[in-house]
Amino acid sequence: MNTNKFSVAKTRDRSFATEPVLSRELLENGAYHHLFASASSAVPFLTERERVASLQEMLLQRPVGPVWVFGYGSLIWNPALRYVERRSAIVQGWHRSFCLSMKAGRGSPDKPGLALGLESGGSCTGSAYRIDEHLVESELTLLWRREMFSTGYLPRWVDLLDQDGIIFGSAITFIINSASCQYAGQLSTEVVAERLATAFGRLGSAADYLFRTCAGLRNNGIPDSQLEALSYRVALLQRAGAIPNASV
Repeated sequence: MNTNKFSVAKTRDRSFATEPVLSRELLENGAYHHLFASASSAVPFLTERERVASLQEMLLQRPVGPVWVFGYGSLIWNPALRYVERRSAIVQGWHRSFCLSMKAGRGSPDKPGLALGLESGGSCTGSAYRIDEHLVESELTLLWRREMFSTGYLPRWVDLLDQDGIIFGSAITFIINSASCQYAGQLSTEVVAERLATAFGRLGSAADYLFRTCAGLRNNGIPDSQLEALSYRVALLQRAGAIPNASV
């Protein structure tokens, strides 16, 4: 590795000395949503009643068999779930994309960041978590508080495939809601990189989210070459502009 690449790698990894702000405790005590209070006028929040109704609707659609959760972003490196099994999985028909605008959490109304969502087409490799039957409702309640705090995502049941293309289960995942005002699809690579390099909020920086996701995928043996290229580009922008990337 040459000096420039070594320096960029250090930029990408230096934030990992800190623990992620999001924790299971924050989800359990309800304090998680307070982190978004500053953007209450900019983010279309769901009420607790709406979240409960959404979860119950999904459980009514539950396929036969164990409940799995499919993670493709922060759930890979910070699941905050109690699970009995974890394995890599492929989901067909959806691909990972920085298409969710973040005006809170990892961005602000003046400088919004981006988070990953699943957009239609292609495939996505991520981490699948099997939930103990006795904990399904309680664990999914916490998951809904985390992922369904706004209108940005839609929950969906998907088939999980192993590396041989064989279905081994059904999982809940969260696809992008293209009808939401948070949808930020079809941005150029330049715009995505700039927003990730500069946005910051109470959960930390958008760059930190990207770097941790790349590391989580690598550590689980499922690296994403497109994300790796994007992270290199973001790290270069940060070095050029001395932009901080550490979590708060």
